[in-house]
Amino acid sequence: MLIRPAVPQDALAVARVHVRSWQAAYRGLLPAEYLDSLRPEDRAARYDFSHTAPLRPRTIVAEIQQGICGFATTMPSQDLPDRGELCALYLAPEFWGRGVGLALIEAARAHLLEQGFGSAVLWLLKGNVRGERFYRRDGWLPDGACKSDRIWDIDVEDFRYVRPLP
Repeated sequence: MLIRPAVPQDALAVARVHVRSWQAAYRGLLPAEYLDSLRPEDRAARYDFSHTAPLRPRTIVAEIQQGICGFATTMPSQDLPDRGELCALYLAPEFWGRGVGLALIEAARAHLLEQGFGSAVLWLLKGNVRGERFYRRDGWLPDGACKSDRIWDIDVEDFRYVRPLP
């Protein structure tokens, strides 16, 4: 497995992982008709992997012989400017529990540390039990903050988790 920065040509492959992961992980948490309507082509058009500026989102991918099987996106936190943020971590469902997520989150944490952040935050969708278990095993803990948000035309409630980076 290769962990590397995403490039513009990765947009559709990343979008396929993103859509498949949402459709599996959020089934029962988001409306089925919404999940079933997700299309990788629509999501790929929203990605921009061409920038390298430190204060912009940065996406890394996990690649195997068959192609991209997961990705993680980091950036400075919008809520707490002195912290980094893990904005996204998604895997193709067939790679859940196989160490790909751990490799991606370790690389994402290392990147945030290199950017000078001593701690990081992430927002977790209410009811995402699998995600909560994964993040808690990696040392992330809820800090009590929650927010209602509108993500891709769906109202959701998220809880903030924090983790020191050293």
